Parts: sequence; C-alpha cells; structure tokens
Amino acid sequence: MDQVIRVGIVEDEALMRGMLEQTLSAEENIRVVHSVPGATEARLVFTPGSVDIAMLDVHLADGNGVALGVQLQRQDPDLAVMLLSSEDVMGLYTSVQEDAPRAWSYLSKRSSFARDVLVRAVAATAQGQVVLDPYLVQRSEPRAGSAVADLTPAQFGVLRLVAEGLSNQAVAERLGINTRSVESHLKSIYQRLGIDGDGSNRRVAAVLAFIEQTGRAWRT
Repeated sequence: MDQVIRVGIVEDEALMRGMLEQTLSAEENIRVVHSVPGATEARLVFTPGSVDIAMLDVHLADGNGVALGVQLQRQDPDLAVMLLSSEDVMGLYTSVQEDAPRAWSYLSKRSSFARDVLVRAVAATAQGQVVLDPYLVQRSEPRAGSAVADLTPAQFGVLRLVAEGLSNQAVAERLGINTRSVESHLKSIYQRLGIDGDGSNRRVAAVLAFIEQTGRAWRT
C-alpha cells in the first residue's frame, strides 16, 4: 500500500471522532483530510476528489449517514464509503448496495476500536474491496437453499474472512494454510456462486453474495 489514502470522517461523538483521527493519522499511508461532527459540515468540505474514503456515522445529530453517503457518492462516484454504527444497521446498509456506483463497507464502532481491524478495513476499502464488520460476519450462517449454503465448510470459512477484508495472505495465515489453497478455495467459491470475470470484481461480488444470502444471520 504505497499511495496515501485520504480519509474524511463524519462522527458527532467527539471522543469517537478523536479516536478515529488519532488511530488513522498514526499510519504512514493514511491521511485524515476532513474530520467533522455532522452532515452540514460534510456537505461543505467533501468536494469531489478531496478524499478517497468517507467514514460516516449512521446516526448524526443533523441527519442520516446513509443519506449523506448516497449524496456524496452521487457527486463523486469514485468515493468509497464506510458506515460506522454502534448498533446493527445491516438493513440500512443492504438497502443502498444495489444502486450504489461503488459498494460500501460497514464497521461497528466496537470493532473500530481495534487498530488492526480499523486500518485493515480502510486499506481494503481503498483498494475497492467490500469490508464487513468481523463480529457480524462470524455470527453469520447461510440461508437454506442459497448458493452460499452449497459451499463446503472450508469454503464458507474462507468467504467469511474475505468478507472481513483479509487478503489471500492474511486468510492463509489465519487458517494455517498456504496461499495456493486459498486461491483454490476462492476459485471454487466463484464457480459455485456463478461469479464470472476476474480480479477484485469477483471478490466484491462474492462478498455481496455473502451479504444477500446470509441476511437472516444479521438479526441479533
């Protein structure tokens, strides 16, 4: 990750906003360009091309982070969006994916306190990946009759980790296998899910299939 990732934060809780700023600013390849408490300020400073990722609190004092994300991404289709919330908002999250010019990521505030989780999510999102909250991902189970339900336990385990934003190398290290095995699992996953193409687009499509076909598991 050589290119500097420009991040804009919209978070109305000062303590949370400060934590995000401090954690991300400590990274050599991440620069916090904007950090504001609400949607009103965000609309003024988030001009097209000013940031690579907008990190948006879902519940803002002066608006809704989801609606703000839709507006900002409509103005800048290349903008990556990451939602932050202290509660399960998968319903809101999934409602915007179909029409979004670029798929969004979603992280709980609890998970964002873990430096490695936060930094990994930002890096993967900047590279065009979709990252989901690891706590929710690990609670998920496939819907009966879905294509995801046809995956083997090993394949589903790999898909879960991909949904958390892990690279092939990181997946291999987590599972104690080599990267060739991960690549083989991913090839089988793409085939079983009917995903064509190559590169990162297949990875994104697989995570979106994971979201759609494990929906029942998001209810807590």
